[in-house]
Amino acid sequence: MSQTSKTSKTPQITLNDGSRIPAIGFGTYPMVGQAGFDGTASAIANGYRLIDSAVNYENEGAVGAAIRASGIRDEITVQTKLAGRHHETERAVQAGWESRYRLGLDQIDVMLIHWPNHSTGKYVEAWRGLVELQQQGVVRTIGVSNFAEQHLREIIADSGVTPAVNQIELHPRFPQPEMLEVHRELGIQTQAWSPLGKRQAPFDESAVVAAAEAHSVTPAQAILRWHVQRGVVPMPKSATPERQVTNLDVFGFELTDAEVQSISQLAQADGRLFGGDPLTHEEM
Repeated sequence: MSQTSKTSKTPQITLNDGSRIPAIGFGTYPMVGQAGFDGTASAIANGYRLIDSAVNYENEGAVGAAIRASGIRDEITVQTKLAGRHHETERAVQAGWESRYRLGLDQIDVMLIHWPNHSTGKYVEAWRGLVELQQQGVVRTIGVSNFAEQHLREIIADSGVTPAVNQIELHPRFPQPEMLEVHRELGIQTQAWSPLGKRQAPFDESAVVAAAEAHSVTPAQAILRWHVQRGVVPMPKSATPERQVTNLDVFGFELTDAEVQSISQLAQADGRLFGGDPLTHEEM
């Protein structure tokens, strides 16, 4: 169930741990240094209240500085991700503390395991570390990223703790209906990275153009609204203030069921952007 925030037009979504996050977020990769600070500060000024970072983005410092400089820390949900090289339980706990220090915050709102790194097989240990970080109060909400169904079921069976979030590749060329169903069954909130499809963004596809024209919005807005209506939290990234504003403005219109279905039908057999299959792709 969603409820509109007093400080933003963006609805809030309640997670399985009782905490809440905005229904759309801001991705910060690959912005680092001054560009990372400026892009994050601009996003916050333009209304974003869910900011996504990661150890491997090397921008936790810039993101944290922008959040602290905003003066509205209590309105912002900041999330970061554990790197693959820190998957042993003790190292995961230490890495969580380090991320908190780099962000310069009293608590990390959301922390995810970035990739399961299937062949090394330490994602269960990493999840135990996040559970411990949550128990210590270093992290409020814990989740994962790029986990397949088998990874999710394994860590739940081991710990008894279900991730609140799984952030996965999801866009019109790769809509992932099976994973959405798994998440619904398990009570996990889906987040989408590269929600527009980056260089393969289907802005000129007839299904997207027709939906955009029907609602007097941009093709990007039509796609982001498609995500929202499928129950997904999209995490678009843009350093352009004007585009940040339009990307966030997707709650004043509603696609028809037929329009949602038409955009979903843009799916390709393997529409992944770079072959990031969680069963084979790894990032340390």
